[in-house]
Amino acid sequence: MNISQEKIDKLNAVVTINIKPEDYQPRVDKAIKDQAKKAKIPGFRPGMVPPSHIKKMYGKSILVDEVNNLLSDTLNNYINEQQLEVLGQPLPKQGDNKEYNWDFADDFEFNYEVGLAPEFAVDFSSKDKVTQYVIKADNETIEARIKNIRKSYGKMTNPDVSADGDVLYADLVQLSPDGSVFDGGIANTTSVRLDQVQNEKIKKSLTGLKKDDEVVLDIQKAYSNDATRIAAILKVDDETAAEVKSNFRLTVKNVNRLEESDLNQEFFDKLFGEGTVTTEEEFRAKITEEVEAMFAQDAERKLQNDLYNLSIGKAKFDLPDDFLKRWLKATNEKLTDEELTGGYSDFAQNLKWTLLENKIIKDNKIEIKYEEVFAAAKQRLDAQFRMYSPQPIADEQLAQYTVQFLQNKEEANKIFEEVKAVKVLEYLKGIVSLEEKEISDKNFKELLDK
Repeated sequence: MNISQEKIDKLNAVVTINIKPEDYQPRVDKAIKDQAKKAKIPGFRPGMVPPSHIKKMYGKSILVDEVNNLLSDTLNNYINEQQLEVLGQPLPKQGDNKEYNWDFADDFEFNYEVGLAPEFAVDFSSKDKVTQYVIKADNETIEARIKNIRKSYGKMTNPDVSADGDVLYADLVQLSPDGSVFDGGIANTTSVRLDQVQNEKIKKSLTGLKKDDEVVLDIQKAYSNDATRIAAILKVDDETAAEVKSNFRLTVKNVNRLEESDLNQEFFDKLFGEGTVTTEEEFRAKITEEVEAMFAQDAERKLQNDLYNLSIGKAKFDLPDDFLKRWLKATNEKLTDEELTGGYSDFAQNLKWTLLENKIIKDNKIEIKYEEVFAAAKQRLDAQFRMYSPQPIADEQLAQYTVQFLQNKEEANKIFEEVKAVKVLEYLKGIVSLEEKEISDKNFKELLDK
């Protein structure tokens, strides 16, 4: 067997593999004998089918399989031995359409195009400056948070007249264009939260209502054609909700209002534990601390994104784009030319980041330990469980779930890549200059929207 490589340029090569009968014949003979032992053919006892009979019946297909297996093994071994950093997977050379007899005496020649990873150097230093935002909660944000918390611990009342923020418990009946009840239309009893109504004029029409009052509701306009929200109110599926064009008659059955809890010691103890907070000033300070802790996570994501963009901006190397586009098409049969054209830029950027990550890890001997992957997976599962139950799962049980979770290779690889990205970004944070800057949460949101 002979295998050789021809460099087309720095990013592309062709690997040629020549296979002779003496290379594949032992594998084919063994495969035929193994098949003869397993075959169940009328007229022969199990395990007694002559190999010559198997060769006559299935020899050509066995030959094709074994040559392909040999070819795959040879190509993979060559890439590993030559330490070729390939991108994607080798592809049969375009226009290489040799015909073979497959008669156990053929010499075969196969040519594969290979996309090579670029050689590059990327330098980071203290001259690289990135802003590290410290987000401060403004008064409006704190007041809104306090209001939500007080409502969460408040009590339900039934006022005579509806106001903004109330919930109307009401009958909804679908109407015909002439205003009469639509025969066989949608009709149910539901809850209408006024704070979710997006049209201000309609919201105003729903305030000041009393029990048994009736109004005509343009439900699509009220919720800006949000099919999911309309479906929940009408108790239908999203598709039906999206197609509803008619108005509804809303008849108030009751007005529900969630009154805010008083700012007293009982309320403070429920939130923070007995005696932890004793004054309104301490309460506000505690809420501010919690809100800004959440904002710190947003600031960290912004910092990580800025470090990512800094890295991509320094990635001035090229990729074997033509090869990668052919590889993407070859491995995604449903991928259209338009999808490839539209999505290739993002694919190439993500690939460059992966190459940068790998180089930083290799050059700086950064280790990614199993314990770190396990801890990240465990934290992910804990957060998911807490979404459904406020009671934390016992640590031992959570650890067992984590072990099971990481047995899924795809999920384990995702967590590994996340840990790798975090470690690379942490390394960069220690190299570049981080310029701390305070910013209000309102201005930070505006910054993200730019």
